Amino acid sequence: MAEGGGGRPACEREHECESDRVGTRCKEIDENRKTEFLQELVILCRVSHPNIVKLLGCCLQLEAPVLVYEFARNGTLQDLLHGRPRRHRVSLATRLRIAVESARALAHLHNPPHQIHYGDVKPANILLGEGWVVKVSDFGCSTIDDSTQLTKLNDVYSFGVLLVELLTGKKPLVKDRKNLTAMLHESLGNGTLDELLDTDIVGEGSMGVIHQAVELASRCIAIPGETRPTMQQVAEELGRLSEQVPEGAPPPQELEGRSFMDTVTVLSYGYTTGESETTGFYELESNAALSIECAR
Repeated sequence: MAEGGGGRPACEREHECESDRVGTRCKEIDENRKTEFLQELVILCRVSHPNIVKLLGCCLQLEAPVLVYEFARNGTLQDLLHGRPRRHRVSLATRLRIAVESARALAHLHNPPHQIHYGDVKPANILLGEGWVVKVSDFGCSTIDDSTQLTKLNDVYSFGVLLVELLTGKKPLVKDRKNLTAMLHESLGNGTLDELLDTDIVGEGSMGVIHQAVELASRCIAIPGETRPTMQQVAEELGRLSEQVPEGAPPPQELEGRSFMDTVTVLSYGYTTGESETTGFYELESNAALSIECAR
């Protein structure tokens, strides 16, 4: 149990309920957070998709209300890509499948009758369940109307950054405070793209598919935003690319003898505030928040 206030979760736990494991999030609610909390609850009750985390129940009769989710046993995409020490080699096929499933979840939110703007696309919010299936989580920043500045184009931009992370294995903020999108544009301009890509996928012999995925990512982060594709178009294009690189082996492959589950026992469904926050169970890295940049 960890105490929290404002945007911080009061507790994050994993429970065993008969044969099912579930993740819970408890939150201390003040007036500024109440609307956000209830909106997340409403959104999760409305949507049903294999790549969106399933809400199993809730309890609002406590000082810290509880949301109960299905348990995603393989942690987050943040863990898989940026965990230290790195414990898995992730193939291009697995990365593309993760991208496809994430894009399909966002397209499902954007399309009628939902019209939901997700608002927080980043690896820490992409859970990985049984079989490493994507489960998009954390709808605290989402909106279900057009009364805010948040639009579907913001989600497309942030997804483009996520796709670049998948292809390069690098965080949005890299060395010398240079962001990943600037590095991508620079490498495309001077012909050094292959040096930016993750070495794990460069040697797989599918450079044509990788370059097409990079080109799609560059269109997602294009400015002005009106030139970006829709999430439906992104999902369809990624699906075609993914079919060219079939996933032959169980993903991903361990680099060391220890299992990934030896290091991840509790999932974070918490709201990040941009500050490093540590509970007794899980640490959230502050520099992961750049996947939603302001250049829209």
